[in-house]
Amino acid sequence: MATEVLEPTFEVTSAWLIWMLPFAAALIMPGIGKLSKKSTGYVAVGFALMSALSAASLIPLALEAGEVHNQIMWIESLGLKAGVLADPLSIIMANVVGWISFLIMIYSTGYMKGDKDITRFWFWMLFFIGSMQLIVLSDNLLQVFFGWEGVGLASYALISFWYRDKKKDHVGVEGRTVLGMLDYYSPTHAGMKAFIMTKVGDVMMIAGMLLIFLFAGTFGFRELMGNTDWATSMAAQGLLVPAFVLLFGGAMGKSAQFPLNEWLLEAMTGPTAVSALIHAATMVKAGVFLVARIGPLVFALGAAGILADQFFEIVAWTGAITALLLATQGMVNPEIKKVLAYSTGSQIGYMMMALGVAGLSQQYVDGYTAGFFHLISHAMFKASLFMAAGSLLHIVGSRFMTDMGGLRKHMKKTYAFMWAAGLGLMGAPFITTGFWSKDAIFASVYESGNEWALPLFLIAVLTAIITAFYTTRMIGMVFFGKKSKHIEKMEEEGHHIHEASASMWIPYGILAVLTIGIGIIGLSAEEGIHHLFTEYLEHSFGIHSEYVTAETSILPEFLQGLNPVALGSSLVAFATGIGLGYIFYIGRWVDPIKFVNSNILFYSIHKLFLNRWYLNALVYWCFVTTPLWLARGVSRYFEKTVIDYGMNNGVQKAVSWSAKVIQGTQTGVSQSYLFVFGAGLLFVVLILLL
Repeated sequence: MATEVLEPTFEVTSAWLIWMLPFAAALIMPGIGKLSKKSTGYVAVGFALMSALSAASLIPLALEAGEVHNQIMWIESLGLKAGVLADPLSIIMANVVGWISFLIMIYSTGYMKGDKDITRFWFWMLFFIGSMQLIVLSDNLLQVFFGWEGVGLASYALISFWYRDKKKDHVGVEGRTVLGMLDYYSPTHAGMKAFIMTKVGDVMMIAGMLLIFLFAGTFGFRELMGNTDWATSMAAQGLLVPAFVLLFGGAMGKSAQFPLNEWLLEAMTGPTAVSALIHAATMVKAGVFLVARIGPLVFALGAAGILADQFFEIVAWTGAITALLLATQGMVNPEIKKVLAYSTGSQIGYMMMALGVAGLSQQYVDGYTAGFFHLISHAMFKASLFMAAGSLLHIVGSRFMTDMGGLRKHMKKTYAFMWAAGLGLMGAPFITTGFWSKDAIFASVYESGNEWALPLFLIAVLTAIITAFYTTRMIGMVFFGKKSKHIEKMEEEGHHIHEASASMWIPYGILAVLTIGIGIIGLSAEEGIHHLFTEYLEHSFGIHSEYVTAETSILPEFLQGLNPVALGSSLVAFATGIGLGYIFYIGRWVDPIKFVNSNILFYSIHKLFLNRWYLNALVYWCFVTTPLWLARGVSRYFEKTVIDYGMNNGVQKAVSWSAKVIQGTQTGVSQSYLFVFGAGLLFVVLILLL
């Protein structure tokens, strides 16, 4: 396919403005802050709205399966161009990022009200949004990498935003240790941890990019698809799959997939608005988008006879392991933001699983649609849940759910909206977007027909049960039961528990309502996205979809076409999870503490999950504590003993001794010099005679 370079039009201008507007706002923000700190919020929200409107203006183009591809010269000596690629994939993603970011910015005006560093907050939030939109709309890998590093830098700055490291801004239980490692983190530590762990993935990503560039001579997505000789050459040398797996390494880091997932929990030290932005609209979704961007290219190469199945197997299994691993930890954690963070990593795992299974199936579009539909669905209900959690923290003054309880009478709006968004996360049947997107993933995995279909399907169903359980647990601990001693103490001191301000509850209320509203027409929405991506994949990558007429089943007419096994599994998973959650945390028929302590098996499993499968502690032992211990040993016993005392002192003494010897030969007596000269001459003569 030839690269099409369009002259500036309304669509072209909109595509550039989507990511340029947030950057422009970030640049002027310090100046605005100098004039009026109060105005910074209005400017930030206004620019976020203009960026979202620019994205919305391209929706008609996406619905027609059209695209805008515009380039300008960037690095002339290398022949590299900068460009925007607004196709159905990037247009939909740009709208998800733009509109959810806009709502989070409105929420932030209430949540961050009165913060003395508000100008810095708005700068980095806008920089974050601009960097994410740059990733989405870039037409080449190198430009994507600039946005990639931008979101990494912004996440570091925002996770460690409260850099004074006050105790109230930490995460974890003070003094708690796991395998001797402290499980209690400050904002600055958490920010650095996120920065370093994601950099591991970034290094892998740039290595993969450069490998591809070495053979293809281009970073451009359209150019890579236009001529695939580079792929044939790489495959012949066994480098094609490693290159794409290295690219996926970048996605693993940014999207917190196993084994690069441990930074995500500590990222909760940032303001809750930041958590909502990272988890719903920006950083962790960047990895999913990258896989969605390069996945069709890899599949198209496979269809052309250049095998790359191993790539999709790695993606699918990484997603499956992450989904289950993080879901289990969400079952037991006492901090509300950490539960939601575990949930995000787990749900991202679902998306990766679907995108991986897509490449192992004959019907690539099914898994592709399911994964991306779940990305959209998750963005809505997770942003809503995080912002609602922020309201709870704002009112109660604690991040621990054990310090809450009985709040449904005092925060009725937040209670209702958390139920709506929570039902989306649980996959409540027929009325939530989460149900349709999760059911689509189940169906795509079950129908894929590959050798890994059954184990992946079972993991997906088990994860769904756990998800429904921990979501019900969260709502039960926060809103049901008696008020905690913490709340009673607050009320005794004159603090009134009340609903959050309108600027805070309206944004997460809108997303909660959309979770249910779109869920009611969810099957039609899924079919619409499926049709859109079918045309997109066929037009851009030559990936054809076989339209199979579904056989009549026992399902009602409005559910005809759904896979009965997948649908039944969705219903059972939801009922089992919410039922168990209700027994322990809403009905309070069984005391969970007594249940856990009733038997050594339950106690051990609970401890394993609470201690994060000991993976975080092992990361610190292997990559922090042990290297530091070795470095200190080298410093103490090698540098100080061998280098400082041995070599440095030895060289100094040797030079000093040599100087004294040479100095001793400088007598100033002519006879001595003649004697030495004569002795030397005699020595030379003797050597020559022998």
